[in-house]
Amino acid sequence: MLKRLGSWDVLVIVVLALVVVVSSAAVEGFASSRFWGFLLLDVIPIALIALPMTFVIITGEIDLSVASVLGLSSAVMGQLWVSGVPLPLILPIILLLGVVLGAVNGLFVTGFGLPSLAVTIGTLALYRGLAYVVLGDRAVADFPFAWTGQAIEALPGTTIPWAAATVAGLAVIFGIVLHATPIGRALFAMGNNDQAATFSGISVAKTKFWLFVLTATVAALAGFFWTMRYASARADNGAGLELSVVAAVLLGGVSIFGGRGSLLGVMAGVLLLITLRNALQLADVPADTLTVVTGALLIISVVGPNAATMLRARLRRRRPAVPTGPAVSP
Repeated sequence: MLKRLGSWDVLVIVVLALVVVVSSAAVEGFASSRFWGFLLLDVIPIALIALPMTFVIITGEIDLSVASVLGLSSAVMGQLWVSGVPLPLILPIILLLGVVLGAVNGLFVTGFGLPSLAVTIGTLALYRGLAYVVLGDRAVADFPFAWTGQAIEALPGTTIPWAAATVAGLAVIFGIVLHATPIGRALFAMGNNDQAATFSGISVAKTKFWLFVLTATVAALAGFFWTMRYASARADNGAGLELSVVAAVLLGGVSIFGGRGSLLGVMAGVLLLITLRNALQLADVPADTLTVVTGALLIISVVGPNAATMLRARLRRRRPAVPTGPAVSP
């Protein structure tokens, strides 16, 4: 229990609580229910993509193309709507697009053995370029209110968006899979040692392939939500969002080297990142400063957990050994 209380994800939760308390006292309007309703709408796409991204990073890989998948999905959605395709049919098409885009990433990483960092940097540019090919610099904004209004609709009697409650439910499911099933144990095993996982009977390449498919599919779903929330399909939707997603996952204690992390910490990291950024926006802090804050949190999220682990190991080494046998008199 004491070890758990000293863990990184608990520290993130404590910092989140401190940010909420200080901001409520210092920033006018922060404590209003209306502000928190808008904040949760900002949380949804980042938290949604962070769920499968956590799985990917725990296995020692990364997917930097998620924001471009979101943008391409939004662009295709806008073009399909202009062409007369109804929204109930557009949604499965967008999800299928995500499957294809994720399969491309997975094929290059697991089929050709290329580094996921290099592959997804390439597809980050490729997919964003395709978004501009599909829609150009146009904005499609004549979606029906029955859909756009539902995207931001709150649960009855609250300011909590129903989509945020759905993401919370998905987080519980992802957390159970990661921490209480053989699938989760296999993901941690791959992150610690690919070869040992293979010798244990885990299909490493196949598992990673489907993780890239899952991540892109969820990013495409986030693109659908993004388009409905802002009632605008654009090729530049979600630009730069990959930085926030990766920062939130690493801030939540997931090791960039794989093999360590928790969904509780990741969700706390998402909330901390968005809460701090929105509080600064409400306090009229310049946008450039917000980017600096995100970058600083990303550095802290990489250095912090590893520094804490090294410190604990050093303290254990300095702790005097406790004799286990009876004392022997001379």
